[in-house]
Amino acid sequence: MFARSPLKSAVLLATTGAILLTAGCGGRAKNKDTAYVARDVNTLYAAAQERLETGRTKQAAALFDEVERQHPYSPWARRAQLMSAFSYYAARDYNKAIQSAQRFLSIHPGNKDAPYAYYLIAMCYYEQISDVTRDQKTTAQAKQALTDIMRRYPGTVYARDAQLKIDLVNDHLAGKEMTIGRSYESSGKWLAATLRFRTVVDEFQTTSHTPEALYRLVEGYLALGVPDEAQKAAAVLEHNYPQSPWYQRAYKLMRKHAPQDVAA
Repeated sequence: MFARSPLKSAVLLATTGAILLTAGCGGRAKNKDTAYVARDVNTLYAAAQERLETGRTKQAAALFDEVERQHPYSPWARRAQLMSAFSYYAARDYNKAIQSAQRFLSIHPGNKDAPYAYYLIAMCYYEQISDVTRDQKTTAQAKQALTDIMRRYPGTVYARDAQLKIDLVNDHLAGKEMTIGRSYESSGKWLAATLRFRTVVDEFQTTSHTPEALYRLVEGYLALGVPDEAQKAAAVLEHNYPQSPWYQRAYKLMRKHAPQDVAA
């Protein structure tokens, strides 16, 4: 785990840039938010920055949006777009954060901050990953967004962090398949259960769920009357996870129901 996440590091750089830009300003905005009042770009950006630094993230986002609206041709407008996206993210308004980041990318696709914008989008999906008992659409979106970062910007700190998070996402998706498979199994729907466990073994073989999935395949194939397939699953389990309690259970199951397929 990084001492400082790529997201926080990028925000620190943006904050530093804002301080440099505002060094010559005559003062900050008043405490009262007046985003609808026309103001010079220095004052407006400083007001947005002040709200962000003091935790008033939604107000900050609105003021960063005003920077772009009131001063669209200012050098500050591009930075304000990205800071708006981060402010919405910090406020946990993930939909608006994604929209702002995507808008930044559509206008500035080759900008040096594009990797950060993609990372911000991925984090918005990642932080919305729900319990495995619920729909996993957001989990799949997080995986796709993280994969995009690794493909577009290999070797960067964003790609390294994305790889770590993809491992967790895959574990989560595998957990969902296991939950559904166990449910089918408990109701005697062996074929449907076996298909779910097969998905875990084929698509998420590096996750923590694989040993159990292999054991469940042994159960399922025996229940379906195909001991040869059960033996294959047990062999894979023995080869890859010989110390796993799931292998011990599979061995006992094979000895009981298909002793002719178990090595002496």
